[in-house]
Amino acid sequence: MCPRPRATSDADILGAALRVVSRIGPGLTLAHVAKEAGVSPATLVQRFGSKRGLLLALTAGNSSGVGAEFARIRAAHRSPIAAVYAVADCMAAMAGTPEMMSNSLAFLQMDLTDPDFHKHAHAHSRAMQGELKSLLDEAVHAGELQRCDTMRLARAVQALIGGSLLQWAIDRDTKVVERLRQDLDTLLKPRHCPPRERRRRPRGTIARG
Repeated sequence: MCPRPRATSDADILGAALRVVSRIGPGLTLAHVAKEAGVSPATLVQRFGSKRGLLLALTAGNSSGVGAEFARIRAAHRSPIAAVYAVADCMAAMAGTPEMMSNSLAFLQMDLTDPDFHKHAHAHSRAMQGELKSLLDEAVHAGELQRCDTMRLARAVQALIGGSLLQWAIDRDTKVVERLRQDLDTLLKPRHCPPRERRRRPRGTIARG
């Protein structure tokens, strides 16, 4: 006989865990996640072994899901530069309050000090850099950005997003999305191509960073 399908998938549970981490931080308990997911703590133990196993699965899922998230953003935006801003909007939504940012930083402490967590955090960071570079390459090819070293610019965009979120949590002088977009403007707008250059760029020309 075929096994009965699980009423609550692992993906549903990890989504619940992410919401709890945003509210509580890594100090959460299996009971917190079980309540959010609508399952018993015993179910979490059966599937993930422990709280550590659950959080490792959450971190691994975040790193492996970067490509799919960027594909979703690309599909929603014709402009590569608009897609870069949409990525920043997504990051802002994950740290939309100072409390959420604090909980994210608490999780980052584990990423930096625990080798198992760091492995996934490193993979996530490299995947983000690669996807941002691809968007910037597309922006250069489309005539939206001047030719540049897109790998270095991708790292700068990634660093700016993290730094802006942290500084916003300290300053709290505007909405987080507005702050992040203003800072991206400062970095990217000086590199924009004038509209006339966009029109003149030959079709099929591949820009090289």
